Amino acid sequence: MIKRTLLAAVAACAIAVPAAAQDFTITNATVATGDGSEPIENGHVVVRGGRVVSVGAGAPAAGGTAIDAEGRWVTPGLFATVTTLGLSDVGAVSESNDTQAGSSPFSAALDAAPAINPSSQHILVHRAAGVTRAASVTMPASSIFGGQGAIIDLGADPQAVVRPRAFQVVALGESGARLAGGSRTATHALLRNALREATRFGEDASIPGRASRAADVRTGDDLPIDPRMTGDDAARGDDVLLTRFDAAALVPVVRGEQPLYVSVERASDIRSVLALRSEFPGLDLVLVGASEGWLVANEIAASGVPVIADGLDDLPQSFEELGSTQSNIGRMVAAGVKVAINAAAMENPRNLNQYAGNLVALSRLPGASGLSWGQAFAAISSIPAEISGMGGRAGVLAPNAAGDVVIWDGDPLELGAMPVRVFIDGVEQPLDNHQSRLKERYRDLDESDLPKAYDW
Repeated sequence: MIKRTLLAAVAACAIAVPAAAQDFTITNATVATGDGSEPIENGHVVVRGGRVVSVGAGAPAAGGTAIDAEGRWVTPGLFATVTTLGLSDVGAVSESNDTQAGSSPFSAALDAAPAINPSSQHILVHRAAGVTRAASVTMPASSIFGGQGAIIDLGADPQAVVRPRAFQVVALGESGARLAGGSRTATHALLRNALREATRFGEDASIPGRASRAADVRTGDDLPIDPRMTGDDAARGDDVLLTRFDAAALVPVVRGEQPLYVSVERASDIRSVLALRSEFPGLDLVLVGASEGWLVANEIAASGVPVIADGLDDLPQSFEELGSTQSNIGRMVAAGVKVAINAAAMENPRNLNQYAGNLVALSRLPGASGLSWGQAFAAISSIPAEISGMGGRAGVLAPNAAGDVVIWDGDPLELGAMPVRVFIDGVEQPLDNHQSRLKERYRDLDESDLPKAYDW
C-alpha cells in the first residue's frame, strides 16, 4: 500500500502544467536559420505567441523579454527522426520498454502515440541536448511492419504527441528477411501481398450501399467497412494474411496519404523499393538507412524519394553494407537527393549535431564528400521536419514557424557545444534530468568520501 501511494505521488509530480508562450527578442547572436544557408553574424530572432515573427541581421524593434545572446549561437531546435523516444525508460526492463511488440497479433496497426511517455528520462535528456521534436515509432518485431509512428515535441507538458499515425514503417533487406521467413524473396512477397490486401480492403470499403462506418486507424475519421467482413475475413478471400485492423492501417499507405518508411541498406534493395511505384504508384516512399545509397544516388534523386541516412556509417557491419562509406551522405546530396541524418541508435539520437559536424569536417579531406555547415545543420533540422510533414513549421527559424529556439554555448556542430537555453513553441524548457542531477550530486565529491547513497 505504501509503495502504491509513493508511486502515485511520483506520477502526480511528473505531470507538468503547460506554460504560456513567451514573447522574446534575442539579439547579438550568431543565427543559423536551419534552411541550409550559412549563419548570420550579429543576428536576431523575435518570437511572439509561440511563433517566430522575425529573423535576420541587426537589431529589430524592441518587444517582449530582451535576451542578449552575447555572440552565442542561436538555432532552431533539432529534429530527430526514426527514434524510440518516449517509448522506453529502461531498455533491459521489458515492463518499461514499449519499443517492440514481438508477440502481438498486430503489426501495421500498431500505433506509437498512446504509448508515448512525456516524462521519460530519454525525452528529458534529449531536450537538454537541443532536440525539440522527434518522430517515434515501434520497431518491426512480429512482422516486417513496425507500425505507425508519431511526431512528438519534447516539451515539459503532458501533450507530447503533435501528429499521431504520421507514417508507417517496414523493414526490408536482411532484417526484413529474418522476419519474413529467411529470405528477401519472402520479404517482397509479404510486402506485395500486404499492399494488395490493403488496396482491395480500401476498394471494398468504399463501395456505396454496402458500407457501414468504422474508425479509420490513421486519422480517426470515418472509413466505410464492408459489413460482410466478419472475424474469419470471408469477404476478403481465402489467402488473406493481415488482420482487418492491419489491412485498414495500410489503406492510407497505398493511397499515398501516409508515408511508408522503408528500412533498407543495399543498393540492389534500394532499386527494388523504388520499383514498387510501378506496381503501387500511390506510395509515398522514404528510404531509411541507405548505407549504399551513394551507389544509386542518381536513381534516388530521379525518383524524388527522400532519405533518412545513418549518420555514422563508415565501415560495413553486414553483407548488405559492404559499400558503406562516410561520404555516402555527401555524395547523395551532391546528386540532388534530399537527405536527413538519422541517429546510429534509435533510443539515443542526441549526438545528431556531432554526426552533422563530422560531415562538415569530411568536406575538408581530399577525396571525401561532406557537407557545408548550412547543409549539415539543415540535415538535422529543416530536412527531417520536411520529411515528417512539418516543413516550414519546425526545424527552421522563419516567419510563422514554431518558436523552437536553442541558444548554444558554442558552435552546435563542434564537439562539446551544449544548449544553455531551450524554447519549444515559445516556452522556455527546464534542462534538468536524471543525468544532470547525478552530475551535480557527485561533481564535488571528495575521492575519499563514500557516494551519497551510502550516507544513511
